[in-house]
Amino acid sequence: MKIGSQHFRFDEIDSTNRQALEYANDPSLDGAVFQTRLQTAGRGQHGRSWQAKSDSAILLSVLLFPPPELRRPVLLTALAAVSVCETIQQATGLIARMKWPNDILINRKKVCGILIESRTNRDQELAVVCGMGCNLNQTAADFAAAQLPDASSLSIEAGRTFEIEEVTPKLLANLNAHYQRLLQGDLETLESRWRERLGLEAKTVTVEFMNGTSETGYIERLHFAELEMRDSNGTIRSIRPELVRHLTILNPEG
Repeated sequence: MKIGSQHFRFDEIDSTNRQALEYANDPSLDGAVFQTRLQTAGRGQHGRSWQAKSDSAILLSVLLFPPPELRRPVLLTALAAVSVCETIQQATGLIARMKWPNDILINRKKVCGILIESRTNRDQELAVVCGMGCNLNQTAADFAAAQLPDASSLSIEAGRTFEIEEVTPKLLANLNAHYQRLLQGDLETLESRWRERLGLEAKTVTVEFMNGTSETGYIERLHFAELEMRDSNGTIRSIRPELVRHLTILNPEG
């Protein structure tokens, strides 16, 4: 299975994630990409909307049928996020960072969002969709009009416009390379790049949990299996990444 070996392109669609999930019963579409030039009802994390003008962003979703050991949301989010960061660096020369759990930033401005969704099909197989929306050519005026002061695009940050056809192949190649390594049992390569792009180790953070509670501590080590956080009493706590909704660095540099 190669990501992108089947590529469905649309001029306009409501949601690439919704479109991809319609094929959850067809494992022959493992690795298929659903991409649109205009998305009218895109969805973000926690039900937020995601909209972009036609041809102003990369809007795509990848349908996967991963083996059980690769079905964890943290792995699939890292797959998409690291691939986007590496694609941005290849296309622009700029360093992109991750903001927990699924935002991609350049100069602390959001340029990409990621949404992972899943569905159990009629054969009791889990189909997973990795959705990505990466801002390419929006202007500062576009974000001001949309009241998105913390958003940016590759065009704004790099000082030139980008073609969707220029950047998409780089993204699919990175997604496929990382996914093939995961299938071969190599989690360390992706984990190390995920850890580097997050930049959370040796930082004091506030952790907001899915149950609404929060804690402050010092991140000793970050793994796909757990976050090792030391509290003010010096006690090390192990936290599963899936339990963390938001994670904010206190007193970030710069």
